Amino acid sequence: MKIVKTREIHVAFDDVRPEGQTGAGTVLLVHGHPFDRSMWQPQIAPLVAAGWRVLVPDLRGYGASSVTTGKVTLDVFADDLAGLLDAVGVEAAVVCGLSMGGQIAMEFARRHARLLRALVLASTFPRIDPDDVRRHRLATADRLEREGMEAFAEEVLPKMLAAVTVDTMPAVVTHIRRMMRSTPPAGAAAALRGRAERPPYEPVLAEVAAPALVIAGDTDAFTTRADVDSMCSLLRDVRLVWMNGVGHMPNLERPNAFNIALLAFLAVLA
Repeated sequence: MKIVKTREIHVAFDDVRPEGQTGAGTVLLVHGHPFDRSMWQPQIAPLVAAGWRVLVPDLRGYGASSVTTGKVTLDVFADDLAGLLDAVGVEAAVVCGLSMGGQIAMEFARRHARLLRALVLASTFPRIDPDDVRRHRLATADRLEREGMEAFAEEVLPKMLAAVTVDTMPAVVTHIRRMMRSTPPAGAAAALRGRAERPPYEPVLAEVAAPALVIAGDTDAFTTRADVDSMCSLLRDVRLVWMNGVGHMPNLERPNAFNIALLAFLAVLA
């Protein structure tokens, strides 16, 4: 783990590079809520073996990065990522985000298009929340600050994974539970409040000129097939990977299939 100061915070991140190679470029992996950079562990070695430098940060408020209390909007997360790229000397990156990380990646595309080499959107959606979902996010933020993460983690965990994953992959269940329980409640709450205010990202996707990859599972409790079709209809240069029997965490539930899809997409860029 490395730590760099960018803007007013300290960002913890992994920076893994291929040895003895110039490299094909940089992939920036952006985790979801309420997780940390360890959710990308199955992707790092295959990406590096294929010649890619891999940057994996803990977002502000998560993992070992600084916590900002109150509210953190997605533009703040996106600017933090741009600051990280600048701090480590990366001029452009493939930005890969899952769930909230995917929405941060869309905000990154809006604010920092010159830094975007390609876009990977996994288990995410561009639409804004309806009023009832927005109110639920705000109420959950208050609850996390009062009660902490443990009860919330147990309630949400079954929604994160396909039932078959829960039944057959106990190590994945344990990993996800650990990430959720160890997330700082104040950081998670601040992100929920900011996420409730996010803008619609459909106009952003319509303007993305970079190549894009969309990955989703058919039993995802949060991302629907309509969401996936919407993103694919808006993006100019897009590949879709639809994964059967997979929930909200395809990179952990089916890491080999996820890695094959991601590396095939990246091979075209390289």
